[in-house]
Amino acid sequence: MKSTLDTYPQRVAGSDLQLRCGRHLLDLSFPRVMGILNVTPDSFSDGGQHVALDDALRHAEQMLAEGAAIIDVGGESTRPGALAIGSQEELDRVAPVVERLVRELDALVSVDTSCPAVMREASGLGAGMINDVRALEREGALLAAVGSGLPVCLMHRQGEPQDMQQAPNYQQPVEVEVAEYLARRVAECEAAGLRRNRLLIDPGFGFGKTVEHNLRLLKCMASLQALGLPLLVGMSRKSMIGKVLGRPVEERLFGGVALAAMAVERGANILRVHDVAATVDAVNMTWAVLQEGCEPPFELSMIKEFGA
Repeated sequence: MKSTLDTYPQRVAGSDLQLRCGRHLLDLSFPRVMGILNVTPDSFSDGGQHVALDDALRHAEQMLAEGAAIIDVGGESTRPGALAIGSQEELDRVAPVVERLVRELDALVSVDTSCPAVMREASGLGAGMINDVRALEREGALLAAVGSGLPVCLMHRQGEPQDMQQAPNYQQPVEVEVAEYLARRVAECEAAGLRRNRLLIDPGFGFGKTVEHNLRLLKCMASLQALGLPLLVGMSRKSMIGKVLGRPVEERLFGGVALAAMAVERGANILRVHDVAATVDAVNMTWAVLQEGCEPPFELSMIKEFGA
């Protein structure tokens, strides 16, 4: 019987894959870690911790020292139940942080936003990537993304943060609907002038999905590689960990690290996380194992017996 592991990619992140992110060149020939920097008062895990500009800078510096390749700056919470904010408020939170990260740390900055004005301002300040949970569906976002010249991550979601977890429902297996949505959105972006080599995809764990949906989506995530695009995954500290393990948000590190390792096995190119150091170790260890070949057949008779 074929093992599930037989369907995992031999080269999980692909060979010689490089992504031009403004003045940075991101090497995705092996998995990379993206550190989360929320400059919001109401994010589910770290809301309010990095609102002050100097606090945000110090936290980003720490994540870079721990091995983060990208810092993802978000100024609007997209946790379940979160309310939307105005573009000016989001700009006021995000722009100063992006400017200092680029100028003082020369960091590769991703901006977690659906707002066209934030996309334009951040790209002008030197951001290298746009990470949009609404897959550029907000009015004006696709045009802003095309004009930025930056790579963009398109995420699947069902509903909006205000209502997405009320009654998630899928007519087909969740991984099929996720793949169909992302394929359709990629085609629409290409038709609008956003080149395919500037696109990444994110299956959107926790965005309009039950625990069962999330678990199945991760189990079957390798199938998303059929779309032929870099895969970004974010499961860090999410409620799926809390509900499976019975852990509050501040005790979800070990569950999150386990999920990161499984995501790498299933083809993730970028892991978006809060806990950078632990995840970097897990990713590097998982990747080291995946690069070691085990030529079939493997037989139990090959194992030497040792005395009891």
